[in-house]
Parts: sequence; C-alpha cells; structure tokens
Amino acid sequence: MYNVILTQRFKKSYKKFVRRFPFLQENIDFAINELSENPFSVSLSTHKLSGELIELLSCKCGYDCRIVFSIEKLKGHLEKTILLVLC
Repeated sequence: MYNVILTQRFKKSYKKFVRRFPFLQENIDFAINELSENPFSVSLSTHKLSGELIELLSCKCGYDCRIVFSIEKLKGHLEKTILLVLC
C-alpha cells in the first residue's frame, strides 16, 4: 500500500479538469485509488516520462487523460509515497 499525496498543483488541475470533463471524474478517482494499491497495475499502463519530465511517471485514467506522479520515500514515512503532480 502506498501513501498518496495530492500536490496543490494537482488539486487545481483536478478541479479544472473535472469542471470541463465531469464524465471523467469517476475514472480519475478510480486511477488514484488504484495507484494507492499498485501503481504498476496493468490497467493503469504506468510508464516513465522523458524530456523535461524525466524524473516522473504517468498513468492513464481515460483515453485522453493522464496522471503525472512520482514515487518517493519521504522522511518519517514507513511506506513509499506517491506525489500526484498533474492531471
């Protein structure tokens, strides 16, 4: 099990995206839940990014929707932490 932290940037992006595409909210919420259990689940199609985002990972939560995140070991936390960066 992973600890999931939503950054301020992610929260803002999430609200804006869901306002524009309300039918994708359920898919995004499912993907976030799946990330907390297994970020490398086949259903998420998790992959490393390249270019300016080389340190980050991405997973899909719909045909044209991706979540950008990183997996880190934060000080004071026993389990690994997933930082959701962008929706």
